[in-house]
Amino acid sequence: MTRTGSPRLLREINDRAAIETLLRSGAMTRAELEEVIGLSKPATAQLLARLEEDGMVVRTGLRGGGRGPRAQMWAVNGGVGHVAAVALSADLIDVVIADITGSLLAEHSAPMPKENTLQAFRETVQKAAALAGLRLDALSHVVVGTPGAVDPATGHLGFAPHLPGLVDVDLPATLRELLGTSVSIENDINLAALEEMSSGRAVGVRNFVLFWPADEIGSAVVVNGVLLRGVTGGAGEIDSMQVPGGRYGDQVDSDAIVALAASHGISASSGLEAVAHALTSGTEGRAFLSDLARRIALGLANVVCVLDPELVLLSGGVAQAGGETLCDLVSAELLKLVVPRTPVHLAQITTNPVRAGALHSALAVAREQVFGLPQRA
Repeated sequence: MTRTGSPRLLREINDRAAIETLLRSGAMTRAELEEVIGLSKPATAQLLARLEEDGMVVRTGLRGGGRGPRAQMWAVNGGVGHVAAVALSADLIDVVIADITGSLLAEHSAPMPKENTLQAFRETVQKAAALAGLRLDALSHVVVGTPGAVDPATGHLGFAPHLPGLVDVDLPATLRELLGTSVSIENDINLAALEEMSSGRAVGVRNFVLFWPADEIGSAVVVNGVLLRGVTGGAGEIDSMQVPGGRYGDQVDSDAIVALAASHGISASSGLEAVAHALTSGTEGRAFLSDLARRIALGLANVVCVLDPELVLLSGGVAQAGGETLCDLVSAELLKLVVPRTPVHLAQITTNPVRAGALHSALAVAREQVFGLPQRA
């Protein structure tokens, strides 16, 4: 590949290509790296020496070469940057710390208190950082995933009355001051969708809707590969949508699912438990799941009619408990309501999807800060 430009610009381009390759593939030999980025042996050797001198890459041991000499391995220096990813809910503050390569260094969680929420938030992040051997000011960036949405004009968190102490302040500015580092705040369902785009079922999908019923009722909308946030950050807050019988969220939250299950003779203490029990409850369970699928499809129908997406994903504990059975029922009900034949599938990221999405987002910001790498969804 022929590249033109000033020597300095070419070095910067090549350095970024090398860093991006090592971040994506892990430790490599010089020969492996030069094959990927298309430089000569001397140019790649000079590049690695330059990056090592700047502290950006480190030697990580030797790889055996059969009968030939053993080859030096190179990797990105994880210590040049660290990030925190935080998933907030009404019950929990869940934090993970990673270095800039994405290697997890520490995890820590604490209950979400009813009072002194901001102080508890700081203490939880500080404890997680300490477990990783870091101070708060050593964090390059922090991403917080929260129910609701932050209005970019005011910084106020909307649609989240169950998070006292966080809704009447300029939240991004407050958290930046509290932690002493850069902070981004994103809707939790949006982060789950970002992770599906990165490593889940939505890889390569340009237009899709991710829906999360029950405890974190909401949806994320991706159009042409970009999250749709709306003017006030409230795009996708499907729980506030008005449907026959009242507000949609009141019909698919955990309490409503428990009540619906009870009407079919299934006793449970939560929506997740109700759906899990239904799968082994014979005719009553099937009837309950069909009614629940009808409710879910009613909300999705309005979104699908407007957007005509390629894919609908169901995420969260209730969706995973229902599995493919619930997905098939929702799909069948949706087909009765709308013209588009949009497939409905389970989200693939099942372990801490909000926190995983927050980590992915935090790493993208930190890598842009440290290496000049462009952010990608």
